[in-house]
This record gives sequence, structure tokens and C-alpha cells, in this order.
Amino acid sequence: MPKTYTTTSGDMWDLIALKTLGDENHKDILMKSNAKHRYIYIFPAGLVLTIPDITEEPSDTLPPWKQNRHD
Repeated sequence: MPKTYTTTSGDMWDLIALKTLGDENHKDILMKSNAKHRYIYIFPAGLVLTIPDITEEPSDTLPPWKQNRHD
């Protein structure tokens, strides 16, 4: 049975990755496993996310909400 995580209000991808996978840089892997929620930046309480098994190195790319853009 796959591991899951139920969000609490205010959770963000990097925090969930840190809590569940031990490294905030695994956020990309977490987002790929939960693609239908990829446009959520700050989670409401109660969404159930699938926690993938880690088979690849974490990405150090900043998530969109932390990137400094000057468009």
C-alpha cells in the first residue's frame, strides 16, 4: 500500500517533502507523484497526497513561489 500524507492548512510542497521524505529538495518528486495538485502552493487541510519511494537525487531548483522573478 502506498504511503500517504494528509495536508494541514498552510502546508507547502517543500515543507511536506521535508516532513515525509527528509529533504525539502525532494519537492519535485513529490509534485510529480501528485500532479493533479501541482498548481496548489499553499495547501488547505485534508488533501491526501501520495508519498513516493525515493529513487532519484533531489532537485535544488527553487519552487515557483520562491523564485525571484523580474518579469
